Amino acid sequence: MTRPITVGLDDSAESRAAAEWAAREARLRGLPVKLLHAFEPAPVPVAQAPLLGTETGQDWAASIPAEAAEGLRLRHPGVEVIVDRVTGEPSQALAEAADAAEMLVLGSRGFGGIGGFMVGSVSLSVIAHAARPVVLVRAGEQAADEHRTDPAGIPSAATPFRPVVVGLDTDDVDETLMEFAFDAAARRGASLRIVHGWPEPPTAFYRFYGDAELYGTLARQQAAALSEAVRPWRQKFPGVDVIEASRCGSAAQVLVTASRDASLTVVGRRIRTNPFGAHIGHVTHAVLHHVVAPVAVVAHG
Repeated sequence: MTRPITVGLDDSAESRAAAEWAAREARLRGLPVKLLHAFEPAPVPVAQAPLLGTETGQDWAASIPAEAAEGLRLRHPGVEVIVDRVTGEPSQALAEAADAAEMLVLGSRGFGGIGGFMVGSVSLSVIAHAARPVVLVRAGEQAADEHRTDPAGIPSAATPFRPVVVGLDTDDVDETLMEFAFDAAARRGASLRIVHGWPEPPTAFYRFYGDAELYGTLARQQAAALSEAVRPWRQKFPGVDVIEASRCGSAAQVLVTASRDASLTVVGRRIRTNPFGAHIGHVTHAVLHHVVAPVAVVAHG
């Protein structure tokens, strides 16, 4: 069964940017795009109140995905666009829709020129519960933003893609995460920057003779561990140009820094079931709030 790329759609600039990104991704993958609008009915007293106009809220909501689909078909010929509407609470409806999708794409407001996302409660809830990859796209994201500038320094969708960046824990290399990242880079013809952050040694706080030698030893060990973790994936995807980056520092900060020129940043989220609910982890949380490029959150066991 072919899984579509599903977009959570409303009447916001954020979701329109997400739909455009999803259409471009659908072309890369040869998949259809499903525009999903979750309509939450008004409370009974409101629903029974006299209408001020001839168009009900439900009629207005129905026009959103239809108009968006028409625009996508015009701008992305050859990409199949499907429209679907469900009734219910948005975060639950989107999480359920993600299970039947290749990936779920959501829009999120950006911090203007500063960078990063303002991640709302619905997006965080969906990311924390969805078993399929969830991609967050900031408002205003355009095709040219994913590509390198042309020789004149002008953003252009005709130039090669910027690198795909993935954060890797060398002690817990997950196949689902690596497969997604390598596949994304291969489809874009982009390099894959694999980033690993490791903490400073405890002696760094005291500074004694021999610190530099210890630091150098640790750096070589961490770089070797990264190379060993990546080796089988280089063999599986020989056409992908891989850049390994082992850096001393917090995993979150190292990944955010490495993603400044990314076309897509990929981060993992471990699936956990506990009495306190689902969590996305501090590294993923930091990436969602501080990386400007689209962010793919890949759930894994």
